[in-house]
Amino acid sequence: MNTVAERLRPLTGHRLFWPVLVLGLMIAVNTVYRPGFLSIEVNDGHLYGTPIDILRLSAPLILVALGMTLVIATGGIDLSVGSLCAISGAIACLHISTATDRNSPSTVLTALALAFGAALVLGAWNGLLVAVIGIQPIIATLILMVAGRGLAQLITEGQIITINSAPYRAIGLGHFLTLPLAIFIALAAALLVAAFTRRTALGLIVESVGGNAEASRLAGIRSGRVVFLVYVLSAACAAVAGFMITANVSSADGNAAGLWIELDAILAVVIGGTSLAGGRFSLGGTVLGALIIQTLTTTVYAMNISPQTSLLFKAVVVIAVCLIQSPAFRAKFRRRRSDRTPGPAAPQRKKEQVPA
Repeated sequence: MNTVAERLRPLTGHRLFWPVLVLGLMIAVNTVYRPGFLSIEVNDGHLYGTPIDILRLSAPLILVALGMTLVIATGGIDLSVGSLCAISGAIACLHISTATDRNSPSTVLTALALAFGAALVLGAWNGLLVAVIGIQPIIATLILMVAGRGLAQLITEGQIITINSAPYRAIGLGHFLTLPLAIFIALAAALLVAAFTRRTALGLIVESVGGNAEASRLAGIRSGRVVFLVYVLSAACAAVAGFMITANVSSADGNAAGLWIELDAILAVVIGGTSLAGGRFSLGGTVLGALIIQTLTTTVYAMNISPQTSLLFKAVVVIAVCLIQSPAFRAKFRRRRSDRTPGPAAPQRKKEQVPA
């Protein structure tokens, strides 16, 4: 038994082992509950099915979680990404709704550029508050989280802006090579972030700043610039996610678009193995965490769990996942179980007979 455990230890010790195992178990449970869960069909040259829907719907969360991973790796947090999604989607839809030709590629590109630029400015505002002024990240981003919703409502004038633009709708519902375009956008973003953080020194610099910002500064790293950069990158990812969210429904709702996506992004990052204390991070784990969150959401809806209790159900499952992949918790659980297991009884020594 010990030999088997020792052989599996390199596998179970990998940071992606438990997220992969949890995702596999969720897929297995769904397959048992709904035998057609993994079925995929071709319709008009496009692939459709529950697995495809999970990948498509998880694309915005993957984008937001990628930016959140870099922010958390520096020891910060970004609570404003949901509001940034709403603002970017509202600006894009507002520009398209006022255009003469809503299906013109130039109109859509201009709308995307305006919204993306606004998101970068707001991300720079977060970076300025955190890196330059020195406000705590949770407070600095909480300001934009609250004010950003009001700004999105101001842009939409409290109304839902509905548009009919095929090029913009393609961002969320379009297809490329038989698969939804949103999957390729999320994949491209993940590969781009991985290339910059794992093929250059940027990833090591981010980890060093998150591990010890003062030591990094003394080593010659301008930690303030790094922190400023990750908040801008987080805003950029949130902007693209906002385009997807609004393109899925061809409308912009300043109150509902991207609502609570920041919490799901933080959960995805934590499930993926990135520590909230900063330091080392895992982009692959973040992607798996986002897939777990979306698969869990799909499971909850498939089991007809009421929306009032679905959040509680999700919280319980996420807590269980975090405890399972926690090395400290597993070590304490094994130690407590070994303490309860009775050991072999000590042999009793025979009494020596004393001659009379």
